Amino acid sequence: MSPPRQTRVLGLGMCTAFVVGNVIGVGIFVLPASLAPFGLNALTGWLITVVGCAFLAISLSNLSRAFPNDDGPYTYTKRAFGDSIAFLTMWCYWFSTWVTNATIAIGVVGYLTVLIPGLNAIPWLPPAVALSLLWFFVVVNLIGARAAGWVQIMTTVLKLVPLLGVIGLGLWVLLTNPSAYGQHIPPNPASFDSLTGATTQTLFAMLGIECAMIPAGRVRNPSKTIPRATLIGTIVAAAIYIGVSAVPMLLIPQSTLAASNAPFADLFARVLGDRSGQVLALFVVIGGLGALNGWTMMLGELTQTMARHGSFPRFLAKENSNGAPTFALIATAAIASVMLLTNYSQSVAGMFALLNVVVTAGNLPFYFVCSLVVLLGAHRFPGISPLRSRLVKAAASGALLYCSWATIGIGAKPLAWAVGLLALGVLVYAVGRFLPTPAPAESTTQ
Repeated sequence: MSPPRQTRVLGLGMCTAFVVGNVIGVGIFVLPASLAPFGLNALTGWLITVVGCAFLAISLSNLSRAFPNDDGPYTYTKRAFGDSIAFLTMWCYWFSTWVTNATIAIGVVGYLTVLIPGLNAIPWLPPAVALSLLWFFVVVNLIGARAAGWVQIMTTVLKLVPLLGVIGLGLWVLLTNPSAYGQHIPPNPASFDSLTGATTQTLFAMLGIECAMIPAGRVRNPSKTIPRATLIGTIVAAAIYIGVSAVPMLLIPQSTLAASNAPFADLFARVLGDRSGQVLALFVVIGGLGALNGWTMMLGELTQTMARHGSFPRFLAKENSNGAPTFALIATAAIASVMLLTNYSQSVAGMFALLNVVVTAGNLPFYFVCSLVVLLGAHRFPGISPLRSRLVKAAASGALLYCSWATIGIGAKPLAWAVGLLALGVLVYAVGRFLPTPAPAESTTQ
């Protein structure tokens, strides 16, 4: 079933910006502190994650290349395993996505208080600002996918400025004072537990590499654009993450880095002075706004797709004159708003801990199932040669091994969340089967 779309408006630049902008969100600015306790195991964990995500990107890219007229992963999964597995897989992913939106909005406001301390003067003002940001990007996306795409490009370029600055600072120190890199090498020995823990943390950092394929029905020349954007975005995000993780790890004492609430600000302060922290906060806000815009679009597209397939009420599939899924965007923003208001009393750190658990739990079934689709069915992909089929299946096998490795280190709490989300999804799916649902409307291929 091909999705009804007025225009395919997303090109390679916009799709790549959605991948990079959604992968690199607010969490990157505290990631070095999270990885500090693992020592140099964190760099080995990054190596494993980069290879694993490359396998995932290859697998997802080949799904998009094989079925360019499908409306994303729901249809890919449905082709292979039927409607029930497709629903449960995308249900977990959908759940984690609106949790992401609420948490990013809270995180952005947390950094805004550094720039505007008066925000904390009135108790209701921070949650009101967070709600305003959440709904502002609903309005942006209601204007249309192209408007959201341009916002994503601008915010992605701006958020990369401080990150490239960290890498540039590291290179400058390497050229002018190379001995500095030998003064604070973490003493942690290599260990299996540290390696699996670091792999899980770095996987969480890379979630979002699939974002070019979620709005597949709005992408120009999807058989080429989505695979290229997925691979380019994954490589760019991974390279930046490794660079900005390694520099503070080697230049700041491990105990100091692990206790830091703003590791990049601490790094800049050592060279540029204390006021650099406010400059960094500005870029954190920009990065968070870009991620909020991107994930708002992903959530609207995913909700619309699930409604089109009969998994959600059909009115959620309706589009406005700009081709935007009006009711899907409004309904999911309302759900995220409720979560935002009920959890705002928690600290930002507490909210990101929740995000880590829920989002990782919601994404792993998605990665597992999509990799299985490729492994079991690549030889039947239209136009694929026997040699390429074997190479693609090898990549899918690598992706499955990586997901299994990440699951080992994920811990009991995320696994419990995953089981709970699946159980809730089974209940929702069962109830939906008893309710009258109109048959999906036929649509023409564009």
